[in-house]
Amino acid sequence: MTTDKNLIYVVEDDEWYRGLLGYHLEMNPDNQIEQFPDAKSVLGNLHKGPGIITLDYKLPDMEGVEVLKKIKEYNPEIEVIVISEQGDIETAVQLLKEGAYDYIAKADDIRDKLLNTVNHIRKNQSLQTRITSLQEEVEQKYDFETTIIGQSPAIKRVFSMIEKAIKTNITVTVTGETGTGKEVVAKAIHFNSKRAKQPFVAVNMAAIPSELIESELFGHEKGAFTGANQRRIGKFEEANQGTLFLDEIGEMDITFQAKLLRALQEREVVRIGSNKPVKFDARIIVATNRNLLEEVKNGNFREDLYYRLFGLPIELPPLRNRGNDIILLAKFFLNNFSKENDLPQMTFSLDAQQKLLAYPYPGNIRELKSVVELAAVMASEAEIPADAISFSNFDPMANVIAEEMTMEEYKHRIVELFLQKYDNNIKLVAEKLDIGHSTIYRMLKEKK
Repeated sequence: MTTDKNLIYVVEDDEWYRGLLGYHLEMNPDNQIEQFPDAKSVLGNLHKGPGIITLDYKLPDMEGVEVLKKIKEYNPEIEVIVISEQGDIETAVQLLKEGAYDYIAKADDIRDKLLNTVNHIRKNQSLQTRITSLQEEVEQKYDFETTIIGQSPAIKRVFSMIEKAIKTNITVTVTGETGTGKEVVAKAIHFNSKRAKQPFVAVNMAAIPSELIESELFGHEKGAFTGANQRRIGKFEEANQGTLFLDEIGEMDITFQAKLLRALQEREVVRIGSNKPVKFDARIIVATNRNLLEEVKNGNFREDLYYRLFGLPIELPPLRNRGNDIILLAKFFLNNFSKENDLPQMTFSLDAQQKLLAYPYPGNIRELKSVVELAAVMASEAEIPADAISFSNFDPMANVIAEEMTMEEYKHRIVELFLQKYDNNIKLVAEKLDIGHSTIYRMLKEKK
């Protein structure tokens, strides 16, 4: 039941005073005013959806409090300003308890008080509209059956697991190759669960230096270490009542894993520099592109932490195993890119679709999105041909070699490209390039 925020009803049995109130309100050209002499006439016109009603407390056919109750029963969104000849505190309190927005006594300054109250109502209504709109946007955005595009048996199994996950607070482990959409799944679980209106806090464990992990997750007190100029709450506290998403959990330094295990078991953290435990209530979702059980066997991941985190497993299939989902996703990305860039509506030719289906997508969904957007730019017609689709035109290493730089500049550029390729996973990049973590951190610091 919606309201017209510009429509104001003036209910007053005194014709002259009714006209005066209407005159004051009409000074704002945005206001649309309708006047009523009694309760019966105004109650019979609530279907028009007024946003505000000014209500005389003493009407010839019904007491103001009864009229107020009937208005609120019909539509609680209608704001009612009660106007009375006398400033009776007890009556005002009763009316406010029944849902009146304000109680104004008839006096010489009623014009200013009335207009101020109407302005306050309008601001609140505008804010509520924005909040409602944002809530609807979030609900729509994270409806997982529209956000996670696909109809293949593999992705339908993922839908089934998400449905199980949203019904409880069980810890969820999302696995899959880089670019398969692990964070999208985590958000879909959060925003469809009972915690949807609470914080969703994401942390990329691979992007945090080992010496900063404890401060980042648990927080610290002022003066706890050099540079700790003020208290800082950690991600666990920040996610209280909501969801904490620990991405790339397999990259966590093993020396911190025991502290994380204790925090998860006790449901409390201790900030650095404090002895006082802080309780938290957060749903835990973790993600990794590694096989954690293999990491346990290799001594890189604690077995007890593995079983504490395992919970409900959701494995995301690589894009190459999803068949025609590739075309569904490609069309989705193409439509979005066209809208965002004011391009005409575009489609893929049959040859283009065959080309898209034949490629193995080592970068998974993220790579497909880039390929589609480039094709949309390169195509000269509404139907994208196969030759507009390129999987190899962009060779970042070739670009590096083509430029003349110092050896140190080459090193920085190569590290940057590997960080982009592996989602800022410093540990993995260090392994791929056979260099130390500290070297990468130093290069990143120098770049700043």
